[in-house]
Amino acid sequence: MTLVITHPDALLHENPPGHPEQVARLRYVLEALEGMTLDREEAREASDEPLLRCHPQAYLDRIAGAVPEEGWVQLDADTFLSPGTWRAARLAAGAAVRAVDAVMEGSARNVFCAMRPPGHHAETATPMGFCTLGNVAIAAKHALEAHGISRVAVVDFDVHHGNGTQDLLWDEPRARFWSTHQMPLWPGTGDASETGPHGTVTNVPLPPGSGGAAFRAAMERIVLPGIDEFAPELLLISAGFDAHHADPLAQLAWTTEDFAWATERLCDAAWTHCAGRVVSCLEGGYDLDALANAVAAHVDVLRRRTDG
Repeated sequence: MTLVITHPDALLHENPPGHPEQVARLRYVLEALEGMTLDREEAREASDEPLLRCHPQAYLDRIAGAVPEEGWVQLDADTFLSPGTWRAARLAAGAAVRAVDAVMEGSARNVFCAMRPPGHHAETATPMGFCTLGNVAIAAKHALEAHGISRVAVVDFDVHHGNGTQDLLWDEPRARFWSTHQMPLWPGTGDASETGPHGTVTNVPLPPGSGGAAFRAAMERIVLPGIDEFAPELLLISAGFDAHHADPLAQLAWTTEDFAWATERLCDAAWTHCAGRVVSCLEGGYDLDALANAVAAHVDVLRRRTDG
């Protein structure tokens, strides 16, 4: 059965009024999953050990020390700390770590981490893009170091380039990273020429308005064959749903069915190469109804694909 990992304290991370990464995002996601037959588990905070594989101690200390007693501390143009942020961030990272343990130890076939704040923009020592800890990269390195596997694949279909995941895995030859994203768009990284020192980074920029057909073609032409060539032992997904046509922050104009299709194809790849082991972590998605519908479609595919 599919495992969903979440925690009510993920709601304690609050951004200023009008910020797109709002508490309601997780409420809508959890309501969308209520009727599904799923295993559920509460997240636990990540210990320092998996965090330090991606972020230096000085960075962890700096962020923890900046958390306010009330109100907000602004870290960059759109990344804020509130009194509950650091706990929520450590819970989100802990959920990703626990998800890896669950699929590698066989207690779950696949896992969806319904947590916030998101993580794929957090670089080694730089919080940005609503993110403070690189959840998926932390999960990837945990799989490599704690479980001793030799090949981890990360696929990021968020509409924004996963610059943080790219940065955190840049020098890791055992991890392959694919990112489909709109370009031009913030953060401005993710050109196809960015391949990393080991050739392990594959960026697939897509033009605004290109739609789901262009995404599916890129997956068929570039991402899925790359996964087949790499033959990972674990597949991680940075599951951002802000490429949806209703989303206010971008213009790729995908449908809910595009996200379901991508999930099906990634599950196919996981069953071909890694016994169906998939860990998916929530990233973006800022139209609440579109987010809820797309997450429900994504998790429904995961739920149906636990037996191949």
